[in-house]
Amino acid sequence: MPLRFPLAALSISALLMGCTAMDAPGAAVAKVDPVRMNETVRVLSGDEFEGRGPTTPGEERAVSWIAGQFKAMGLEPAGDNGTWYQIVPINRFVHDGPAVITASAGGQTMTFARGTDVIVGSHRPVPRITLTDTPLVFVGYGVTAPERGWDDFKGVDVRGKIVLMLVNDPDFEVAADSPTAGKFDGNGMTYYGRWVYKFEEAARRGAAGVLVIHETAGAGYPWTTLQNSSTAPGLDIVRANVEAERVQAQGWIQQPAAAKLMQAAGLDFATLKASAQKADFRPVDLTGVTLSLNFGQTYQRLTTRNVVARLTGTTHPDETVMYGAHWDAFGRATPNAAGDDIYNGAVDNASGVAGLLELARLFAEAPRTGRSQVFVSWAAEEAGLLGAYYYAAHPLVPLEKTVANINIDSLLPGPAEPEIVVIGYGKTDLQDRLERDAKAVGRKLIADPAPQVGAFYRSDHFPLAKMGVPALFPAAGFTGASERSRVFVRDRYHQPTDAWDTTWSMEGAAEDVQLLYGVGRWLADGRNWPKWTAGNEFEAVREASKAQRK
Repeated sequence: MPLRFPLAALSISALLMGCTAMDAPGAAVAKVDPVRMNETVRVLSGDEFEGRGPTTPGEERAVSWIAGQFKAMGLEPAGDNGTWYQIVPINRFVHDGPAVITASAGGQTMTFARGTDVIVGSHRPVPRITLTDTPLVFVGYGVTAPERGWDDFKGVDVRGKIVLMLVNDPDFEVAADSPTAGKFDGNGMTYYGRWVYKFEEAARRGAAGVLVIHETAGAGYPWTTLQNSSTAPGLDIVRANVEAERVQAQGWIQQPAAAKLMQAAGLDFATLKASAQKADFRPVDLTGVTLSLNFGQTYQRLTTRNVVARLTGTTHPDETVMYGAHWDAFGRATPNAAGDDIYNGAVDNASGVAGLLELARLFAEAPRTGRSQVFVSWAAEEAGLLGAYYYAAHPLVPLEKTVANINIDSLLPGPAEPEIVVIGYGKTDLQDRLERDAKAVGRKLIADPAPQVGAFYRSDHFPLAKMGVPALFPAAGFTGASERSRVFVRDRYHQPTDAWDTTWSMEGAAEDVQLLYGVGRWLADGRNWPKWTAGNEFEAVREASKAQRK
């Protein structure tokens, strides 16, 4: 029977009088309880949940526990067929034996180690991937963006080849006076800079394989972050036309290893990278160099689950304010030096689920709002936002009438910081309301101090943003805005050391969630429809459904 750890024994904070998060003078405002939040983090990140890996026993325990919390609060199940769950069909891939990775150049053979030099796998449901003496071509940043006047492929046919791509965008590390500066938001990563897009574009082009060249500055995290999680099972949504959407082999290559391949073809990495930062770049064949990949995998068609709860609105039940936080971490993967192989995911993202549950509790205890509210704990975020992508393709409430999506991903323990980082600062007018409420309690909003990481494109609000739903994403865990967040990224992010301990408290996180409650209450009780900033990449798709909103 699934483990359950009810929080009913914890005290619930008394309702306070005030208007810090609501417009009506004297309105009663429930208070987020940091003790409850801390206890939720402790429970969900415990070893009993085995790192909350999708499709594992840890998932069963986690989703059952979260659904149990929603039920105890009096929320309604809002998943498939009146259940608490939206079923997400996926394929699960596991390495089966070693990988042989060799390059041939001028009669010489170079051998690369999986994990150390190259991280490679496949999301095609086949037992073995074999690419023999496959031509290599460097395609710069691998970007096709006609609206930005950029095309790295220039009509060159890369079918049947392995493409090498730089991480991040063509703007990254470009001098401010360069004629191409600003085409991709400077050092702020766009979706074109994300590995997800690069894998997709390689598949659209018919490539046999794709390797993204890893550089720590451009990726926003060290090679070890990829290496540590690379032995965890790979997951992908079941696709009807997988050959058109997924290459045979995809992954990453260390910059020195990529430079070695280029050198064998008589090319220089630095020179090629500089040429890729110009709009007139054309793909460059690594003449005389081929790469061979041979590795096995097992695969299973399984399901994972989004946990979905609802509070039905009183006057406009067909309009929905959404709140989300992913429940998954990496399960059991590469052990660290201490032999710990459980990736507990305390900050990322048991903390977000703690915030989500507190929002659900506050709204459940308060008078019902005019608009409906949906609370979603997403599946398989760490595998590529799979639960959110599935929901975006199979929404349980109309996306056209989803007022906004408030996302909670990675809240740090400890006291509140004076600044609140908003990922995607300036993309919507939602931040205006948050800023007003933050100022009222002596805090201020700031933009992401690490825009090169592309955090806006790396969390569960993004698949819905692509469909037009305005998003609000304040975050703390991986932005580098404070010394605490820098230490977290360096020592804990996506590692077994992201674990709860007895020194933790969640006062600062509770203050952040309290502000989100205010924004949510304003949206759910009002008639406002948030908007994307004019010219934003998501504005057009939202405007196309404008007639459905009144």
